[in-house]
Amino acid sequence: MRQKIYFKTFGCRTNIYDTELIKSYIKDYDIVNDENLADVIVINSCTVTNSADSGTRAYINSVKKRGAKVILTGCGAVSKGKEFYEKSSIFGVLGASEKSKINELIAKNERFFELGDLKSIDKNIVTNYENHTKAFIKIQEGCDFKCSYCIIPSVRGASRSMSQSAILNEAKILATNGYNELVLTGTNIGSYGKDSGSSLGKLLQNLGKISGIKRIRLGSIEPSQIDDSFREILAESWLEKHLHIALQHTSQRMLNIMRRRNQAFKDLELFSELRALGFALGTDFIVGHPGESDDIWQEALSNFMKFPLTHLHAFVYSPRRDTHSATLKSDVSGDVAKQRLKTIKQIVAKNNYEFRVQNKKTLSVLVEQIKDGFYHGFDQYYNPVKIQTKKDILKEWVNIDKYEVKNEANFAKI
Repeated sequence: MRQKIYFKTFGCRTNIYDTELIKSYIKDYDIVNDENLADVIVINSCTVTNSADSGTRAYINSVKKRGAKVILTGCGAVSKGKEFYEKSSIFGVLGASEKSKINELIAKNERFFELGDLKSIDKNIVTNYENHTKAFIKIQEGCDFKCSYCIIPSVRGASRSMSQSAILNEAKILATNGYNELVLTGTNIGSYGKDSGSSLGKLLQNLGKISGIKRIRLGSIEPSQIDDSFREILAESWLEKHLHIALQHTSQRMLNIMRRRNQAFKDLELFSELRALGFALGTDFIVGHPGESDDIWQEALSNFMKFPLTHLHAFVYSPRRDTHSATLKSDVSGDVAKQRLKTIKQIVAKNNYEFRVQNKKTLSVLVEQIKDGFYHGFDQYYNPVKIQTKKDILKEWVNIDKYEVKNEANFAKI
């Protein structure tokens, strides 16, 4: 009787892609969607924060109690794999470059520690996404930035791009298989092409020509990566009218401490330019980083309120071992950091609501799931939409002209 294997994915869209890629190498096991039925559980882990590590540890402990063999892959395999392996918490460790070996490693039925290196580029492609209405394409791996707080370059390696021909081929197959929305992902997708004489903008120009693709959504990009080739595609109908541009902070003094490349006032100019073109805009922001004095925070807050932000991925600073920031004196109390986080979240929530009220355009929604009597999806501005209807519109594209704007989402009846 064939053993059953279950995949648990933590973290970013890149991990969602990597999980599907690893599944493609499974030949002698049945992949199941119920972890309670699994003999083997593969955890694709995240390590961007301490809480991410804690989540991985708690999940390992919970499934080990049921007697499942646990295999750890993803970013946490590099940062925590050795620790978990030596404590016998897990059966095996699988590095990013070793994905294709997973079937044979499990079949040997011997514990393994195969981290490999941080230089590989995936050869296989993903052509189907179970339980997803949209498809993810990984266009690059790794990051060349050296932000003081970030562990990711040390667990993902230097930036390296997938070949454009392979990406376009993957996109064509996905479009043929019925995926009309593509999400481009990677560790730092704005770095795409810097090692091959291309750019993210040039890649997008070619992806947009593929028949069947209705929308292309991007992962996080850096302000400095919006170049002339990127600006050329800003008016294209297939580009989602939402961009997520990582600021991390809005005080120039804090950006210097963080060893960031962006500049606060240039960032504001860029965001104002994009907002004038009708884009909803999101960002990442870290509060409570060492050195965030009251004076710096007030400067940051004053600047932050000038940014036309509609979406926010913000969190309290968490020191990561082997980063420069971890060597700095932590001088912001937890309570102060949480209050600062709450403040900027409230500002952006208000901005988002006002954006939706003032920007009453026809919404183009890809319906992704049914929940609590509503069909759920996201519009072109990456805002959630809940739809009531007697029709079956799951996985369908719908255009909505009449809808009610509420704090948590836009609501429509069709």
